Amino acid sequence: MVKMILSNEKQITLKRGDKTITRSQLDYETNKSMYDFRGFKQVQDTVKEIKEIKVQDEKVVPLKPKRKKRKKNESINLVKE
Repeated sequence: MVKMILSNEKQITLKRGDKTITRSQLDYETNKSMYDFRGFKQVQDTVKEIKEIKVQDEKVVPLKPKRKKRKKNESINLVKE
C-alpha cells in the first residue's frame, strides 16, 4: 500500500474537550456532519481575550473537625426468653 501526502492540502484542527485532532480541509468538509455529531468543533486561530477578574477580600472559613463515628455495641442480646 502506497500512501501519498499532498503538500498543498490545507489542514484543519478540531477539538473536543482535551482531545485535539488534525484533519484535511477536504476530509472535514466531506464528513462535517459526523464531526459535529461526535462533538468536535473547529479551533479558532484567533485567541479570545479573557478579562481579568479581581477578587476582593477573600474570606477563609475554618473547617470544623470531623465527628468520629461510634461503633455499635455488639454485646447486646436481643433474644427474648
